[in-house]
Amino acid sequence: MNDSPTTSHQSRWAIDPAAAARMGTDELRQNFLIEELFVPGEARFTYSHYDRMIVGGLVPGSEKLPLEPIRPTGTRSFLERRELIAVNIGGAGSVVADGQRFEVGTRDMVYLGMGLNDVSFASDDASAPAKFYILSAPAHASYPAMLLGIEHARRLDLGTAETCNKRSIFQFIHPDAEVRTCQLVVGLTTFAPGSVWNTMPCHIHDRRMEAYLYFDLPETARVFHMMGEPGETRHLVVANEQAILSPGWSIHSGVGTASYTFIWAMAGDNIDYTDIDPVAITDLR
Repeated sequence: MNDSPTTSHQSRWAIDPAAAARMGTDELRQNFLIEELFVPGEARFTYSHYDRMIVGGLVPGSEKLPLEPIRPTGTRSFLERRELIAVNIGGAGSVVADGQRFEVGTRDMVYLGMGLNDVSFASDDASAPAKFYILSAPAHASYPAMLLGIEHARRLDLGTAETCNKRSIFQFIHPDAEVRTCQLVVGLTTFAPGSVWNTMPCHIHDRRMEAYLYFDLPETARVFHMMGEPGETRHLVVANEQAILSPGWSIHSGVGTASYTFIWAMAGDNIDYTDIDPVAITDLR
């Protein structure tokens, strides 16, 4: 099974914490950073061996882009044994799944369940295209496709201005939400003026991996993403619209040189937000 002219993929193997601790900058970036997700007219996927999560970007131009299978899944269609959430971080667009159409505005999400076969993505205006950020994980059941508007997400306000981490977390998937998933958990975090730290104090959750997408970041700004075991931390310098793969053993936190937004997504053994191991700031090394 080969990729098509508009669909490509790369694979990332799982790295253990001892190996990560020995890596230099280039090796860390090659294994944990996804640098180029959103290319006009293309669908690009990264197949991760952390909980088999797929992270991708689709940017339809004047023509719609189909959701095509990639070789690592070994299936005839992308969603034959998977579920998917697509988050639009660009202009207005649409998703059509087996004849069901969803109009997707900026920061809206679409959930697509296992078994859907004919899926395509389109932009309303090719000069201001939609940018669909894709998260996909293996599924064991088929749940209904659904549009998830940010206005329907559960909002949590955390942090303080004094610690530069006053932020609003929008949980699109939670126990009281209308949409159901097998294992995908996705949300979005925004910041109050002057706050730049995310997920600090930090934590780990060994039963779930996580992926981060940083966006709304000025071209000359960067996010310093913190990773690694609490006593053996490393960092990656991340530009706008780049993503991070975070293993379950790693902290995942960051600080920006300017304001930004990020999307976080998890897959693993449960969808319990409280199932974490907190890490005190004084224990970080």
